[in-house]
Amino acid sequence: MRIGVPKEIKNHEYRVGLTPESVAELVGAGHELFVETKAGEGIGADDARYTEAGAKILPDAASVFDTADMIVKVKEPQAVERAMLKPGQILYTYLHLAPDPDQTADLVKSGAVCIAYETVTDDQGGLPLLKPMSQVAGRMSVHAGANALEKAHGGRGVLLGGVPGVLPGKVVIIGGGVVGFNAAQMAVGMHADVTILDRNPNVLEKLENHFESSAKVLYSTTAALAEQVAAADLVIGAVLVPGAAAPKLVTRDMLGTMERGAVLVDVAIDQGGCFETSKATTHAEPTYMVGDVVHYCVANMPGAVARTSTYALNNVTLRFAMDIANKGWKQALKDDRHLKNGLNVCDGKVTCAPVARDLGYDYVPADNLIG
Repeated sequence: MRIGVPKEIKNHEYRVGLTPESVAELVGAGHELFVETKAGEGIGADDARYTEAGAKILPDAASVFDTADMIVKVKEPQAVERAMLKPGQILYTYLHLAPDPDQTADLVKSGAVCIAYETVTDDQGGLPLLKPMSQVAGRMSVHAGANALEKAHGGRGVLLGGVPGVLPGKVVIIGGGVVGFNAAQMAVGMHADVTILDRNPNVLEKLENHFESSAKVLYSTTAALAEQVAAADLVIGAVLVPGAAAPKLVTRDMLGTMERGAVLVDVAIDQGGCFETSKATTHAEPTYMVGDVVHYCVANMPGAVARTSTYALNNVTLRFAMDIANKGWKQALKDDRHLKNGLNVCDGKVTCAPVARDLGYDYVPADNLIG
């Protein structure tokens, strides 16, 4: 199979779809790799590294899209990239379609086979291709929040860990999954006052057993959430409904109860955000104010630590890329029900039920298209 890796063009996105090491694995399996020039610069991999791995360097994205049977990316294709997709071409990347009707419409129109990292599943009910980026984003969320809390950045001027004689900052984490757990680890390590809210009794028990007295664990009701948000210096939104738009848990009215200069970090922004006042931002302009509350809503947080993120991502995406390349997409999906769950759009049809529901498309099961 001819596999293409274009350079990412989203604002301040420095990751790349395949590392040179992953390229070498695919070349070794008999596939042809085409990499856009300078695609790997953000992770310190120049064109020579890719050439040594067996790839051919192409001068621009158009050449990559025109040549490849499968496009491997990191972030959702931007409008100019979507226009280059061809019927039957495989797109393997993060998509996050539910809050993005324009992208969904373009992918439907393209006739491409669109497999989303974020809806591939595993035997434990997890999302293995989303997990490493959730780990990165969870850990980064505390750093980002701590930075935004500095007075020069509009925050309250609170040091999360405090100092002897001064209380630490209060961190409230909404959601105890992968993002929330990793955010809590970082916040606890900084000696903040940490409270985690979730509705799943099993998750609550796991968190309680892990953190013991170093973090408080609370069942999330509307009243409990409102009380915790009002008292927080930093609120981290870490909720996820796989494939669907995130629920709006923190309302505009709740912002009026918060202290001037408090900070919201919305890690769920890829799925539309879990705060009513959230809107996607970039690393170039990561924050904005609503009333007196700082909002950090960067939609590609892990892109800032591109080398760590790219290698962590390739650790989990490569084996599926290999299966698709070796078997063809239909057979690969037939053989692996978890990979089949990653099919979101195919041949002009929406094959992910939550996306179809949220955006008003007819849902077509993947099995109807695989044959």
